[in-house]
Amino acid sequence: MSRLAALRLGHFLPALLLLGSGLLAATLPSLTDFFTSLFNVLPTLLLLLGGTFCMVYGRQRELFILLVLYMGYFVLDDQVDHFRDVGRVRDDAALVFHLCSLLLPMLYGLFALWRERTHLIQDLIARFAVLLAVCGVATALARRYPLALEQWLSTIRWPALHAEWMSLAQLAYPLFLLIGVALVVQYLRTPRPVHAVQCVGVIALLWMLPNTFIQPHALQVMTSVVMLMIVVGVAHEAYQMAFRDELTGLPGRRALNERLQRLGRNYVLAMADVDHFKKFNDTHGHDVGDQVLRLVAGQLRKVGGGGKVYRYGGEEFTLVFAGKTVEECLPHLEAIRQAVEQYPIQLRDRQQRPGDDQLGRQRRGGAGSGRVSVTVSIGVAQRGVAQRSVDEVLKAADKALYGAKSAGRNCVSSQVKRRGAVKLKSSES
Repeated sequence: MSRLAALRLGHFLPALLLLGSGLLAATLPSLTDFFTSLFNVLPTLLLLLGGTFCMVYGRQRELFILLVLYMGYFVLDDQVDHFRDVGRVRDDAALVFHLCSLLLPMLYGLFALWRERTHLIQDLIARFAVLLAVCGVATALARRYPLALEQWLSTIRWPALHAEWMSLAQLAYPLFLLIGVALVVQYLRTPRPVHAVQCVGVIALLWMLPNTFIQPHALQVMTSVVMLMIVVGVAHEAYQMAFRDELTGLPGRRALNERLQRLGRNYVLAMADVDHFKKFNDTHGHDVGDQVLRLVAGQLRKVGGGGKVYRYGGEEFTLVFAGKTVEECLPHLEAIRQAVEQYPIQLRDRQQRPGDDQLGRQRRGGAGSGRVSVTVSIGVAQRGVAQRSVDEVLKAADKALYGAKSAGRNCVSSQVKRRGAVKLKSSES
């Protein structure tokens, strides 16, 4: 399965919804007293609660992103409060603002791209050391050479690339671009919800900084939104680790158990098993075996009739049909069995695989390549008088699966209310 196939809109959707809500709230001329008070304390709450959450799950990277965001918020909020109270900015406002415009995206990108290591304590110390070193050097330069540093930061080095709307230091824009491209590449290489959230967070920061002194609530709202994005991304990945199978992308055993507890009075359960999978795995290797499981999962995911497929474990899958009977589900199960059988798998020698995609497509089907066919056996049962609990129906479906195996495999065997079993034999390849 290619990396592009693993891309998901769902990775970006929560962050995009939060970004849209944040932009709407930040651009309002005024907020109610409740929301004003909420956004004043929300960054601190998110740092404490989200930071604790990240520490528990060993997410050093996200912890330091939250810390960097809060530090930028703390420094800029002090400047904004003075501007609101007095009606003018402080003498050092330009220097502080330009430094934040560079350090905030730089540290955000650094910790977003810095992967966690095996030794968590060493990784934690290293990140703290880098953060203290960068902030310490910046603070020392700002105190020792305030005018020279401010002039250096505000210098327009490329007049042809400068526009009137650019209120940040000119160096900040290529920095944002570089970090944005790096984060997109990181997501394309490893599609994960947290990586998607980090990409959206850069967009939010790029909007927030120029509007810090323009929009009255831009700083508080957008800082809260980006921090909330990070926490939601970590929670999203924690959910996937617990409820979704990493290999196939299907909901896993725990998700199945949750679903089985919420079934109604009428339902059908089916157990699907890849035929001769152990022999196939031993012959062609575990990499090809993983590809087979992904292929079968991809075909089972297309099952009709309102069915939902789960990875039960190993080479077994469970299909759940709520509010259905066996007779209604059998045509859909037979169609999916045929789809798996008719889907060819092309085997090629990895050492002889060409680097060029077009040449690889031309060689498919030629010498040095082989085709194999994978089949599945399916056992299906429904809730009835003979089996009333979920465990009993699941055992009946498993018994029907053994019946399909005994009947020669590559077929659907169903256990209905009558004693006999109905078998739908596969069509010949």
